[in-house]
Amino acid sequence: MNKQEHFKFSTGVVAYPVFFVLTLWLVFWFEVRFGYNFSKYGVYPQTLKGLRGVVLSPFIHGSIQHLYHNSIPLFVLSMALFYFYRHIAWKVLVFGILVSGFLTWCIGRPSYHIGASGLIYLLVSFIFFKGVFAKHYRLIALSLLVVFLYGSMIWYALPLEEGVSWEGHLAGLITGLLFALSFRKAIAKPEKYVWEQTDFKEDDDPFLKHFDENGNFIETINPEIEQEQPLVNYTFKENKD
Repeated sequence: MNKQEHFKFSTGVVAYPVFFVLTLWLVFWFEVRFGYNFSKYGVYPQTLKGLRGVVLSPFIHGSIQHLYHNSIPLFVLSMALFYFYRHIAWKVLVFGILVSGFLTWCIGRPSYHIGASGLIYLLVSFIFFKGVFAKHYRLIALSLLVVFLYGSMIWYALPLEEGVSWEGHLAGLITGLLFALSFRKAIAKPEKYVWEQTDFKEDDDPFLKHFDENGNFIETINPEIEQEQPLVNYTFKENKD
């Protein structure tokens, strides 16, 4: 699959991230408007009831600050995902939510883990490692940009701050790395020139036929082409003066 098929803009590149982020805000608005608290639907590790949070927790946020801080990176990273990896974008999102949520359920503290930050860490990890594995200059540039923008987030995958689900962040990082490895074959290959192809033969190349084995240019004239000499008529006019 060539890069033109991968790196192609479509309405989904913007529409899907906008729809996903708006869904998060709609859920939060519903909580505030009708006085609900959906935190109990988050991931509660190592309990059967807490498994429902594997699916629901990314849509639940504890405060408007929590939601705001997650909305911008989620929108930017999901746009990058749908633009550069549109053929596997939905797989990364859907299975990413399930796998990272289940890992959080396995390793998390006995508390409710909510928010889309685990998904954000998954996207950061996936986009970074995928670009490194692809060895495509555009994807590597995207990886470097992600590191520049969100590299400092790595510290929040460690138990350094109270009240932060570092387990969810760590689960997202691990899941992103696993997905980058498992989807390693579905990458955009750099375009190869003719002479880089495995079946390229120098003797059959029309351009190289103009050079000898020492690299000297060979000037060839096709004898079948007759060059017509221009006809020139001279008129002599006698000067009578």
